[in-house]
Amino acid sequence: MNQPRYNSTSIALHWLIAIAMIGTFCLGLYMQDLPLSPTKLQLYSWHKWAGITVLIAFVLRLIWRLTHAAPKLPNSMSKGMQALAHLMHWLMYILMFAIPVSGWLMSSAQGFSVVWFGVWPLPDLVAKDAALGESLKTLHIVLNYTFLVFLIAHIGAALKHHFIDKDTILSRMLPLVKPRSTGE
Repeated sequence: MNQPRYNSTSIALHWLIAIAMIGTFCLGLYMQDLPLSPTKLQLYSWHKWAGITVLIAFVLRLIWRLTHAAPKLPNSMSKGMQALAHLMHWLMYILMFAIPVSGWLMSSAQGFSVVWFGVWPLPDLVAKDAALGESLKTLHIVLNYTFLVFLIAHIGAALKHHFIDKDTILSRMLPLVKPRSTGE
């Protein structure tokens, strides 16, 4: 029998990563045009800390997802829509990995080491190289905006399922909410 909702670990990791990625994205937007100051340097450190934390949480989420099956999609969804939903989720997973790694690579290439929470220095992933640093900065920005587009589509699809299709897609990922029965 199909479980009606995600387990509590999947739900917690989903929302933790969602909140962290949105916050980190907003912080990145805010800090990038600030004049050089101790505040800007502190914000960059926090941004890096958050990015590494997202990366670790994502790896945990991926391991959990690969070892714990997700609830089946509703039978009311066509096979094509189910395939598209799975593809979108895996593309978002790739971005959840690629965004923090591209930031780490960028920091390394620009000659700024990542020190997680100001305590644990992480190894530079590439040698200092200004041209590579600029290319990785562009990649980091493109990946972030690509993720934003996917996130908007993801939220839109969840709301469509909830309010138009009236199925359990949204409610099965909400904490403390029991999915309504769809009769399937």
